[in-house]
Amino acid sequence: MLSGVSPVRNASNPQDDSRPISVKKTQHQVSTTERALLVGVGWKRAPRFPGMPAGEQGRESLSELIELARSAGAEIAGTVFQLRDTADPATLVGRGKLDEIRAEATAHKAPLIIFDSNLSPMQQRNIEEATERRVIDRTQLILDIFARHARSREGQLQVELAQLNYMLPRLTGKGTAMSRLGGKSGGGGAGGAGGGAGRIGVRGPGEKKLETDRRRIRERVRKIQSSIEDVRKQRALRREARNTVPLGTIALVGYTNAGKSTLFNALSRAEVLVSPKMFATLDPTIRALRLPSNRRVLLSDTVGFIRDLPKGLLTAFRATLEEVQEAALILHVSDVSNPHHDELDEEVEQILRELGVEGRPRLHVLNKIDSLTPEERKALINNAGRSACGEGVPVLVSALMGEGIDALLRRMDAVMPTDPVVTLSIRLPMAEGRTLALIHALGRVLHSEVDDAHMRLDAEVPASIAKRLRLTDYAVEETSRRSLS
Repeated sequence: MLSGVSPVRNASNPQDDSRPISVKKTQHQVSTTERALLVGVGWKRAPRFPGMPAGEQGRESLSELIELARSAGAEIAGTVFQLRDTADPATLVGRGKLDEIRAEATAHKAPLIIFDSNLSPMQQRNIEEATERRVIDRTQLILDIFARHARSREGQLQVELAQLNYMLPRLTGKGTAMSRLGGKSGGGGAGGAGGGAGRIGVRGPGEKKLETDRRRIRERVRKIQSSIEDVRKQRALRREARNTVPLGTIALVGYTNAGKSTLFNALSRAEVLVSPKMFATLDPTIRALRLPSNRRVLLSDTVGFIRDLPKGLLTAFRATLEEVQEAALILHVSDVSNPHHDELDEEVEQILRELGVEGRPRLHVLNKIDSLTPEERKALINNAGRSACGEGVPVLVSALMGEGIDALLRRMDAVMPTDPVVTLSIRLPMAEGRTLALIHALGRVLHSEVDDAHMRLDAEVPASIAKRLRLTDYAVEETSRRSLS
Protein backbone atom coordinates (compact mmCIF):
# COMPACT_ATOMS: atom_id res chain seq x y z
CA MET A 1 0.00 0.00 0.00
CA LEU A 2 1.27 3.44 -0.89
CA SER A 3 2.17 5.70 2.00
CA GLY A 4 -0.36 8.43 2.55
CA VAL A 5 -3.10 6.63 0.51
CA SER A 6 -6.00 4.91 2.31
CA PRO A 7 -8.23 2.57 0.23
CA VAL A 8 -11.97 2.61 0.97
CA ARG A 9 -13.78 -0.61 -0.07
CA ASN A 10 -17.40 -1.03 -1.07
CA ALA A 11 -19.35 -1.35 2.15
CA SER A 12 -22.11 -3.54 0.64
CA ASN A 13 -19.69 -6.22 -0.59
CA PRO A 14 -16.46 -6.30 1.40
CA GLN A 15 -15.09 -9.13 -0.76
CA ASP A 16 -15.56 -7.26 -4.04
CA ASP A 17 -12.14 -5.90 -5.02
CA SER A 18 -12.99 -5.45 -8.70
CA ARG A 19 -14.82 -2.18 -8.30
CA PRO A 20 -12.94 1.14 -8.35
CA ILE A 21 -11.91 2.37 -4.95
CA SER A 22 -11.80 5.96 -3.75
CA VAL A 23 -8.65 7.23 -2.16
CA LYS A 24 -8.01 9.95 0.39
CA LYS A 25 -4.61 11.66 0.22
CA THR A 26 -3.02 12.95 3.38
CA GLN A 27 -1.65 16.48 2.94
CA HIS A 28 1.81 17.10 4.41
CA GLN A 29 2.92 20.61 5.24
CA VAL A 30 6.39 21.30 3.91
CA SER A 31 8.34 24.00 5.76
CA THR A 32 10.60 26.21 3.66
CA THR A 33 12.18 27.87 6.69
CA GLU A 34 15.47 26.85 8.27
CA ARG A 35 15.53 25.94 11.95
CA ALA A 36 18.12 27.94 13.85
CA LEU A 37 19.49 27.95 17.39
CA LEU A 38 20.35 31.44 18.61
CA VAL A 39 23.28 32.08 20.95
CA GLY A 40 23.75 35.29 22.93
CA VAL A 41 26.60 36.42 25.16
CA GLY A 42 26.42 38.99 27.95
CA TRP A 43 29.29 40.61 29.82
CA LYS A 44 29.66 41.09 33.56
CA ARG A 45 31.38 44.43 33.15
CA ALA A 46 29.61 47.58 34.33
CA PRO A 47 26.47 48.27 32.27
CA ARG A 48 26.23 51.35 30.09
CA PHE A 49 23.05 52.61 31.77
CA PRO A 50 22.79 52.95 35.57
CA GLY A 51 20.47 50.48 37.22
CA MET A 52 20.63 47.93 34.40
CA PRO A 53 21.49 44.43 35.70
CA ALA A 54 24.65 42.76 34.45
CA GLY A 55 24.00 40.99 31.17
CA GLU A 56 20.65 42.71 30.59
CA GLN A 57 21.97 44.48 27.53
CA GLY A 58 23.07 41.12 26.08
CA ARG A 59 19.63 39.63 26.71
CA GLU A 60 17.97 42.57 24.97
CA SER A 61 20.34 42.12 22.04
CA LEU A 62 19.42 38.42 21.90
CA SER A 63 15.71 39.35 21.77
CA GLU A 64 16.55 41.64 18.88
CA LEU A 65 18.41 38.79 17.18
CA ILE A 66 15.21 36.74 17.32
CA GLU A 67 13.41 39.42 15.30
CA LEU A 68 16.32 39.64 12.87
CA ALA A 69 16.30 35.87 12.35
CA ARG A 70 12.56 35.88 11.73
CA SER A 71 13.00 38.70 9.23
CA ALA A 72 15.51 36.47 7.43
CA GLY A 73 12.95 33.66 7.29
CA ALA A 74 14.39 31.44 10.04
CA GLU A 75 12.36 29.25 12.37
CA ILE A 76 13.59 29.79 15.93
CA ALA A 77 14.36 26.38 17.46
CA GLY A 78 15.65 27.76 20.75
CA THR A 79 18.04 30.17 22.43
CA VAL A 80 21.15 29.85 24.57
CA PHE A 81 22.57 32.68 26.68
CA GLN A 82 25.89 32.90 28.52
CA LEU A 83 27.22 35.52 30.91
CA ARG A 84 31.01 35.89 30.79
CA ASP A 85 33.78 38.07 32.14
CA THR A 86 35.70 38.16 28.84
CA ALA A 87 35.46 36.58 25.41
CA ASP A 88 37.30 33.34 24.72
CA PRO A 89 39.70 34.20 21.86
CA ALA A 90 39.32 30.79 20.21
CA THR A 91 35.59 30.04 20.55
CA LEU A 92 34.04 33.16 22.15
CA VAL A 93 32.03 31.06 24.63
CA GLY A 94 34.54 28.38 25.72
CA ARG A 95 34.77 24.66 24.98
CA GLY A 96 32.37 23.61 27.71
CA LYS A 97 29.63 25.91 26.47
CA LEU A 98 30.17 24.64 22.91
CA ASP A 99 29.30 21.12 24.08
CA GLU A 100 26.05 22.47 25.55
CA ILE A 101 25.28 24.39 22.33
CA ARG A 102 25.90 21.25 20.26
CA ALA A 103 23.56 19.24 22.51
CA GLU A 104 20.85 21.91 22.25
CA ALA A 105 21.17 22.05 18.46
CA THR A 106 20.89 18.26 18.27
CA ALA A 107 17.90 18.15 20.60
CA HIS A 108 16.05 20.87 18.65
CA LYS A 109 17.15 19.48 15.25
CA ALA A 110 18.67 22.83 14.28
CA PRO A 111 21.21 22.65 11.42
CA LEU A 112 22.03 26.36 11.80
CA ILE A 113 23.51 28.24 14.76
CA ILE A 114 23.37 32.05 14.81
CA PHE A 115 25.61 33.98 17.21
CA ASP A 116 24.57 37.41 18.38
CA SER A 117 28.20 38.57 18.41
CA ASN A 118 30.49 39.27 15.48
CA LEU A 119 32.77 36.24 15.15
CA SER A 120 36.33 36.31 13.88
CA PRO A 121 37.13 33.88 11.03
CA MET A 122 39.05 31.65 13.46
CA GLN A 123 36.22 31.61 16.01
CA GLN A 124 33.69 30.75 13.32
CA ARG A 125 35.81 27.81 12.05
CA ASN A 126 36.40 26.47 15.56
CA ILE A 127 32.71 26.65 16.48
CA GLU A 128 31.67 24.88 13.27
CA GLU A 129 34.16 22.07 13.91
CA ALA A 130 33.04 21.64 17.52
CA THR A 131 29.29 21.74 16.84
CA GLU A 132 29.28 20.13 13.38
CA ARG A 133 26.74 22.75 12.36
CA ARG A 134 26.70 25.70 10.00
CA VAL A 135 27.48 28.85 12.00
CA ILE A 136 26.84 32.48 11.09
CA ASP A 137 27.17 35.64 13.14
CA ARG A 138 25.14 38.82 13.51
CA THR A 139 26.82 40.61 10.60
CA GLN A 140 26.19 37.75 8.17
CA LEU A 141 22.54 37.60 9.24
CA ILE A 142 22.08 41.35 8.64
CA LEU A 143 23.74 41.00 5.22
CA ASP A 144 21.27 38.23 4.35
CA ILE A 145 18.33 40.47 5.30
CA PHE A 146 19.79 43.33 3.26
CA ALA A 147 20.13 41.00 0.27
CA ARG A 148 16.43 40.11 0.56
CA HIS A 149 15.26 43.73 0.68
CA ALA A 150 17.58 45.46 -1.80
CA ARG A 151 15.52 46.52 -4.81
CA SER A 152 17.54 49.18 -6.64
CA ARG A 153 20.61 48.37 -8.73
CA GLU A 154 22.84 50.30 -6.35
CA GLY A 155 21.38 48.60 -3.30
CA GLN A 156 22.04 45.17 -4.80
CA LEU A 157 25.61 46.14 -5.68
CA GLN A 158 26.21 47.47 -2.18
CA VAL A 159 24.90 44.27 -0.60
CA GLU A 160 27.13 42.14 -2.80
CA LEU A 161 30.15 44.31 -2.04
CA ALA A 162 29.59 44.01 1.71
CA GLN A 163 29.07 40.25 1.42
CA LEU A 164 32.29 39.75 -0.56
CA ASN A 165 34.33 41.87 1.85
CA TYR A 166 32.90 39.82 4.71
CA MET A 167 33.57 36.52 2.93
CA LEU A 168 37.15 37.21 1.81
CA PRO A 169 38.95 36.64 5.17
CA ARG A 170 36.72 33.62 5.88
CA LEU A 171 37.73 31.49 2.88
CA THR A 172 39.40 28.34 4.07
CA GLY A 173 40.03 24.76 3.01
CA LYS A 174 42.10 21.65 3.56
CA GLY A 175 44.28 19.32 1.49
CA THR A 176 43.54 18.30 -2.08
CA ALA A 177 39.96 19.57 -1.95
CA MET A 178 41.26 23.13 -2.21
CA SER A 179 44.08 22.51 -4.73
CA ARG A 180 43.98 23.06 -8.47
CA LEU A 181 47.29 21.23 -9.17
CA GLY A 182 49.15 18.69 -7.14
CA GLY A 183 52.58 20.28 -7.26
CA LYS A 184 55.94 18.47 -7.37
CA SER A 185 55.29 16.60 -4.16
CA GLY A 186 52.06 15.14 -5.53
CA GLY A 187 50.37 15.64 -2.19
CA GLY A 188 47.93 18.27 -3.34
CA GLY A 189 50.02 21.25 -2.25
CA ALA A 190 50.83 24.38 -4.20
CA GLY A 191 54.32 23.22 -5.10
CA GLY A 192 57.58 22.63 -3.37
CA ALA A 193 61.12 21.37 -3.79
CA GLY A 194 60.12 17.70 -3.88
CA GLY A 195 61.63 15.21 -6.29
CA GLY A 196 58.90 14.79 -8.89
CA ALA A 197 56.87 12.20 -7.00
CA GLY A 198 53.60 13.83 -8.04
CA ARG A 199 50.87 12.11 -9.99
CA ILE A 200 50.97 12.23 -13.79
CA GLY A 201 49.28 15.33 -15.17
CA VAL A 202 49.30 17.29 -11.92
CA ARG A 203 53.01 18.11 -11.54
CA GLY A 204 53.88 21.78 -11.46
CA PRO A 205 53.79 24.77 -9.17
CA GLY A 206 49.98 24.86 -9.20
CA GLU A 207 47.58 27.32 -7.65
CA LYS A 208 45.41 26.49 -4.70
CA LYS A 209 41.69 26.81 -5.24
CA LEU A 210 41.67 28.99 -2.13
CA GLU A 211 44.03 31.44 -3.81
CA THR A 212 41.99 31.34 -7.02
CA ASP A 213 38.78 32.10 -5.11
CA ARG A 214 40.43 35.01 -3.32
CA ARG A 215 41.72 36.42 -6.59
CA ARG A 216 38.28 36.15 -8.18
CA ILE A 217 36.63 37.82 -5.20
CA ARG A 218 39.11 40.71 -5.32
CA GLU A 219 38.47 41.13 -9.05
CA ARG A 220 34.72 41.11 -8.46
CA VAL A 221 35.10 43.65 -5.63
CA ARG A 222 36.97 46.00 -7.96
CA LYS A 223 34.26 45.68 -10.62
CA ILE A 224 31.48 46.31 -8.10
CA GLN A 225 33.30 49.34 -6.68
CA SER A 226 33.63 50.73 -10.21
CA SER A 227 29.92 50.11 -10.90
CA ILE A 228 28.90 51.72 -7.60
CA GLU A 229 31.04 54.76 -8.41
CA ASP A 230 29.27 55.10 -11.77
CA VAL A 231 25.89 54.90 -10.04
CA ARG A 232 27.02 57.48 -7.48
CA LYS A 233 28.02 59.86 -10.27
CA GLN A 234 24.59 59.43 -11.85
CA ARG A 235 22.94 60.10 -8.49
CA ALA A 236 25.11 63.17 -8.01
CA LEU A 237 23.93 64.48 -11.40
CA ARG A 238 20.31 63.88 -10.40
CA ARG A 239 20.90 65.64 -7.09
CA GLU A 240 22.52 68.55 -8.92
CA ALA A 241 19.52 68.78 -11.22
CA ARG A 242 17.24 68.63 -8.18
CA ASN A 243 19.24 71.39 -6.52
CA THR A 244 18.64 73.75 -9.45
CA VAL A 245 15.31 74.23 -7.71
CA PRO A 246 16.48 74.50 -4.09
CA LEU A 247 14.27 72.49 -1.79
CA GLY A 248 15.29 71.66 1.75
CA THR A 249 15.49 67.96 2.57
CA ILE A 250 14.17 66.40 5.78
CA ALA A 251 15.54 62.95 6.57
CA LEU A 252 13.88 60.44 8.88
CA VAL A 253 16.35 58.46 10.97
CA GLY A 254 15.93 56.10 13.89
CA TYR A 255 16.35 52.60 15.17
CA THR A 256 14.99 49.86 12.95
CA ASN A 257 11.27 49.17 13.42
CA ALA A 258 10.68 52.53 15.11
CA GLY A 259 7.85 53.35 12.67
CA LYS A 260 9.73 55.64 10.27
CA SER A 261 7.97 54.36 7.14
CA THR A 262 4.56 54.67 8.80
CA LEU A 263 5.40 58.26 9.79
CA PHE A 264 6.71 58.90 6.26
CA ASN A 265 3.35 57.79 4.83
CA ALA A 266 1.41 59.86 7.37
CA LEU A 267 3.36 63.03 6.51
CA SER A 268 3.62 62.65 2.73
CA ARG A 269 0.50 60.55 2.05
CA ALA A 270 2.74 58.14 0.20
CA GLU A 271 2.33 54.37 0.14
CA VAL A 272 5.81 53.04 0.83
CA LEU A 273 6.19 49.55 2.26
CA VAL A 274 5.36 49.27 5.94
CA SER A 275 6.38 46.01 7.61
CA PRO A 276 7.08 44.87 11.17
CA LYS A 277 10.14 43.04 9.85
CA MET A 278 13.49 44.67 10.46
CA PHE A 279 15.17 46.49 7.57
CA ALA A 280 12.00 46.41 5.45
CA THR A 281 13.12 49.81 4.08
CA LEU A 282 16.56 49.67 2.50
CA ASP A 283 16.61 51.88 -0.58
CA PRO A 284 15.98 55.60 0.05
CA THR A 285 12.53 56.96 -0.79
CA ILE A 286 11.93 60.69 -1.37
CA ARG A 287 8.60 62.52 -1.61
CA ALA A 288 7.65 66.19 -1.79
CA LEU A 289 5.95 67.72 1.25
CA ARG A 290 4.28 71.10 1.77
CA LEU A 291 4.68 72.68 5.21
CA PRO A 292 2.01 74.84 6.90
CA SER A 293 3.80 78.04 5.76
CA ASN A 294 3.38 76.80 2.17
CA ARG A 295 7.07 76.01 1.86
CA ARG A 296 7.77 72.91 -0.19
CA VAL A 297 10.43 70.46 1.07
CA LEU A 298 11.62 66.94 0.29
CA LEU A 299 11.05 64.15 2.82
CA SER A 300 13.44 61.17 2.77
CA ASP A 301 12.85 57.78 4.38
CA THR A 302 16.08 55.99 5.31
CA VAL A 303 17.27 52.57 6.44
CA GLY A 304 16.84 51.83 10.12
CA PHE A 305 19.89 51.79 12.36
CA ILE A 306 20.78 48.94 14.68
CA ARG A 307 23.25 48.32 17.50
CA ASP A 308 26.70 47.02 16.51
CA LEU A 309 26.07 47.90 12.88
CA PRO A 310 29.42 47.13 11.19
CA LYS A 311 31.26 50.08 9.71
CA GLY A 312 31.54 48.16 6.45
CA LEU A 313 27.77 48.36 6.10
CA LEU A 314 27.79 52.09 6.86
CA THR A 315 30.37 52.53 4.09
CA ALA A 316 28.50 50.32 1.64
CA PHE A 317 25.08 51.91 2.00
CA ARG A 318 26.01 55.42 1.04
CA ALA A 319 22.84 55.93 -1.03
CA THR A 320 20.69 56.25 2.07
CA LEU A 321 23.35 57.81 4.25
CA GLU A 322 24.10 60.59 1.75
CA GLU A 323 20.48 61.69 2.06
CA VAL A 324 21.06 62.04 5.81
CA GLN A 325 24.30 63.96 5.28
CA GLU A 326 22.62 66.33 2.79
CA ALA A 327 19.51 66.93 4.91
CA ALA A 328 18.73 70.39 6.22
CA LEU A 329 16.71 68.85 9.08
CA ILE A 330 16.87 65.40 10.68
CA LEU A 331 13.82 63.82 12.33
CA HIS A 332 15.01 61.34 14.94
CA VAL A 333 12.12 58.88 15.35
CA SER A 334 11.94 56.78 18.55
CA ASP A 335 9.61 53.95 19.49
CA VAL A 336 8.47 55.30 22.85
CA SER A 337 6.57 52.09 23.59
CA ASN A 338 9.90 50.25 23.86
CA PRO A 339 11.01 50.36 27.51
CA HIS A 340 14.64 50.60 26.37
CA HIS A 341 14.14 53.39 23.83
CA ASP A 342 16.67 55.64 25.61
CA GLU A 343 19.38 53.03 25.05
CA LEU A 344 18.37 52.63 21.39
CA ASP A 345 18.41 56.40 20.94
CA GLU A 346 22.00 56.43 22.14
CA GLU A 347 22.89 53.84 19.46
CA VAL A 348 21.37 56.15 16.83
CA GLU A 349 23.31 59.07 18.28
CA GLN A 350 26.55 57.14 17.92
CA ILE A 351 25.90 56.38 14.26
CA LEU A 352 24.99 60.01 13.56
CA ARG A 353 28.29 61.05 15.12
CA GLU A 354 30.10 58.61 12.83
CA LEU A 355 28.32 60.21 9.87
CA GLY A 356 29.44 63.67 11.02
CA VAL A 357 25.93 65.15 11.25
CA GLU A 358 25.62 65.52 15.04
CA GLY A 359 25.49 69.32 14.65
CA ARG A 360 22.68 69.31 12.06
CA PRO A 361 19.28 70.79 13.09
CA ARG A 362 17.29 67.95 14.60
CA LEU A 363 13.83 67.21 15.93
CA HIS A 364 13.11 64.31 18.27
CA VAL A 365 9.85 62.49 17.48
CA LEU A 366 8.44 60.04 20.04
CA ASN A 367 6.29 57.65 18.00
CA LYS A 368 3.74 54.95 18.95
CA ILE A 369 2.18 56.86 21.86
CA ASP A 370 -1.04 54.97 21.10
CA SER A 371 0.63 51.88 22.63
CA LEU A 372 1.03 53.60 26.02
CA THR A 373 -1.35 53.36 28.94
CA PRO A 374 -3.01 56.62 30.09
CA GLU A 375 -0.65 56.75 33.08
CA GLU A 376 2.42 56.25 30.90
CA ARG A 377 1.26 58.89 28.44
CA LYS A 378 0.64 61.39 31.23
CA ALA A 379 4.12 60.78 32.67
CA LEU A 380 5.64 61.15 29.22
CA ILE A 381 3.90 64.48 28.61
CA ASN A 382 5.07 65.76 32.00
CA ASN A 383 8.66 64.80 31.16
CA ALA A 384 8.54 66.00 27.55
CA GLY A 385 10.61 69.05 28.41
CA ARG A 386 13.64 66.85 29.05
CA SER A 387 15.22 65.21 26.00
CA ALA A 388 17.96 62.58 26.27
CA CYS A 389 19.29 63.39 22.82
CA GLY A 390 19.71 67.13 23.15
CA GLU A 391 17.17 67.85 20.40
CA GLY A 392 14.91 70.20 22.34
CA VAL A 393 11.35 69.39 23.39
CA PRO A 394 10.29 66.17 21.64
CA VAL A 395 7.08 65.84 19.64
CA LEU A 396 4.66 63.08 20.64
CA VAL A 397 2.92 61.36 17.72
CA SER A 398 1.16 58.20 16.71
CA ALA A 399 1.96 57.75 13.03
CA LEU A 400 -0.44 54.81 12.79
CA MET A 401 -3.41 56.70 14.24
CA GLY A 402 -2.47 60.13 12.80
CA GLU A 403 -2.25 61.71 16.23
CA GLY A 404 0.13 64.67 16.57
CA ILE A 405 0.93 64.91 12.83
CA ASP A 406 -0.28 68.51 12.52
CA ALA A 407 1.79 69.56 15.54
CA LEU A 408 4.82 67.81 14.04
CA LEU A 409 4.39 69.66 10.74
CA ARG A 410 4.30 72.97 12.58
CA ARG A 411 7.46 72.11 14.51
CA MET A 412 9.20 71.02 11.29
CA ASP A 413 8.22 74.34 9.71
CA ALA A 414 9.62 76.25 12.67
CA VAL A 415 12.90 74.32 12.92
CA MET A 416 13.69 74.19 9.18
CA PRO A 417 16.32 76.77 8.09
CA THR A 418 14.54 79.99 7.22
CA ASP A 419 13.58 80.58 3.60
CA PRO A 420 11.07 83.43 3.86
CA VAL A 421 8.08 83.51 1.55
CA VAL A 422 7.69 86.67 -0.54
CA THR A 423 4.66 87.98 -2.41
CA LEU A 424 5.26 89.14 -5.98
CA SER A 425 3.16 90.64 -8.76
CA ILE A 426 4.78 89.63 -12.04
CA ARG A 427 4.10 89.63 -15.78
CA LEU A 428 5.66 86.65 -17.54
CA PRO A 429 5.78 85.84 -21.27
CA MET A 430 3.72 82.77 -22.09
CA ALA A 431 6.86 81.26 -23.60
CA GLU A 432 8.35 80.95 -20.10
CA GLY A 433 6.47 77.73 -19.51
CA ARG A 434 9.08 76.19 -17.19
CA THR A 435 9.11 79.26 -14.91
CA LEU A 436 5.31 79.30 -14.77
CA ALA A 437 5.24 75.60 -13.90
CA LEU A 438 7.78 76.06 -11.11
CA ILE A 439 5.83 78.95 -9.61
CA HIS A 440 2.70 76.78 -9.49
CA ALA A 441 4.62 73.77 -8.13
CA LEU A 442 6.79 75.49 -5.51
CA GLY A 443 4.67 78.49 -4.55
CA ARG A 444 1.05 79.51 -4.29
CA VAL A 445 -0.66 81.50 -7.03
CA LEU A 446 -3.13 84.01 -5.55
CA HIS A 447 -4.39 85.42 -8.84
CA SER A 448 -3.65 84.91 -12.53
CA GLU A 449 -4.94 86.31 -15.81
CA VAL A 450 -3.87 86.36 -19.44
CA ASP A 451 -2.58 89.70 -20.78
CA ASP A 452 -1.88 89.48 -24.53
CA ALA A 453 1.02 87.02 -24.86
CA HIS A 454 1.82 87.32 -21.16
CA MET A 455 0.55 85.90 -17.88
CA ARG A 456 0.01 88.26 -14.94
CA LEU A 457 0.42 86.56 -11.57
CA ASP A 458 0.14 87.45 -7.90
CA ALA A 459 2.05 84.67 -6.18
CA GLU A 460 3.70 83.71 -2.91
CA VAL A 461 7.03 81.93 -3.45
CA PRO A 462 10.09 81.18 -1.27
CA ALA A 463 12.74 83.90 -1.52
CA SER A 464 15.37 81.44 -2.76
CA ILE A 465 13.09 80.35 -5.62
CA ALA A 466 12.30 83.96 -6.54
CA LYS A 467 16.01 84.75 -6.64
CA ARG A 468 16.98 81.69 -8.69
CA LEU A 469 14.17 82.25 -11.23
CA ARG A 470 14.90 86.01 -11.31
CA LEU A 471 11.24 86.82 -10.80
CA THR A 472 12.05 90.41 -9.80
CA ASP A 473 12.96 91.01 -13.45
CA TYR A 474 9.28 90.49 -14.29
CA ALA A 475 7.86 92.47 -11.34
CA VAL A 476 5.13 95.00 -12.09
CA GLU A 477 3.18 97.59 -10.15
CA GLU A 478 3.50 97.35 -6.37
CA THR A 479 5.48 94.33 -5.29
CA SER A 480 5.31 93.66 -1.57
CA ARG A 481 7.75 91.46 0.26
CA ARG A 482 6.71 89.87 3.47
CA SER A 483 7.64 86.81 5.44
CA LEU A 484 4.87 84.45 6.32
CA SER A 485 4.95 82.99 9.80
